[in-house]
Amino acid sequence: MRALLLPAGLLLVAAAPIPSTPDLGKAEGQCRANESGPAFLVNPVGMKDRTGNLKIEVYPATKKDFLQDDNILVMEGKTFSRVEVPASSSTPICIRVPRAGTYAVSVLHDRDKNRKFGWKVDGIGFSSNPKLGWGKPNVKHVATRAGSSPTSIDVVMNYRSGLGVAPLKR
Repeated sequence: MRALLLPAGLLLVAAAPIPSTPDLGKAEGQCRANESGPAFLVNPVGMKDRTGNLKIEVYPATKKDFLQDDNILVMEGKTFSRVEVPASSSTPICIRVPRAGTYAVSVLHDRDKNRKFGWKVDGIGFSSNPKLGWGKPNVKHVATRAGSSPTSIDVVMNYRSGLGVAPLKR
């Protein structure tokens, strides 16, 4: 840690950065057997197939924090939870949240297992199922409420469609 002395005798302590790892948020997101506390039970709807992995992440429902780098959220002590499971897993998928409240949930169908969204291959969906354009959706269209016990949500998955992404036509 580094300490800086600012005018008026204020002491600022800069914490050492948290190393980047795909495991950030997993301990916070892992549900217990028969989870009874605040959590989302996420049901991905309209998946293209069952290849690869599903990555579910929970963010604060604020413009600044929605889809923010996980290291930054953890360093700032903000909510960030992650669960990764094989896409062949049974649904719904449980992900814990620290307390009842409003959050933003993302679901990545990582078909090529490279741990990042590739719009030509992978699927993406968000809580409250906003219509997707070229950028990330507005957090006010994604925000959803978790109750004091597990809350079920359906997340419609979107895949490449022309030059954008949209739910699959069945």
